[in-house]
Amino acid sequence: MSVSELPTLNALLSGLSAMFLISGYLLIRRRKISYHRICMSAAFTTSILFLVSYLYYHYHHGATRFTGTGAVRTLYFSILISHTILAAFVPILATATIYRAVRGTFEKHRKIARWTLPIWLYVSMTGVIIYAMLYM
Repeated sequence: MSVSELPTLNALLSGLSAMFLISGYLLIRRRKISYHRICMSAAFTTSILFLVSYLYYHYHHGATRFTGTGAVRTLYFSILISHTILAAFVPILATATIYRAVRGTFEKHRKIARWTLPIWLYVSMTGVIIYAMLYM
């Protein structure tokens, strides 16, 4: 796989992570704890793979400039800024949420998961949107 193909891989991994997060949420609402655990582990794994690929790509390629103008430029940078700020918190929140589940402190797990899920899902989904705006 060449470096030029990594943005597509990154978007796929980000989209997969979002799908696993949604599935995991729906499963826990149905009290399917073991399937929830599998989906959330898969979301965490795909997010880690995304991060490694993303860092590798930007180390070798650098930044990609957005060429759009007008209102779409404002929209792009609004999404990018919120995405970037929240993305900085996802590894910390996800790790803390998983740690609490593994430790069996489920009340604390639920409390932080209420914050982690929407932030992580937003970051995953906006990652795909940013890719589409840059490369499509």
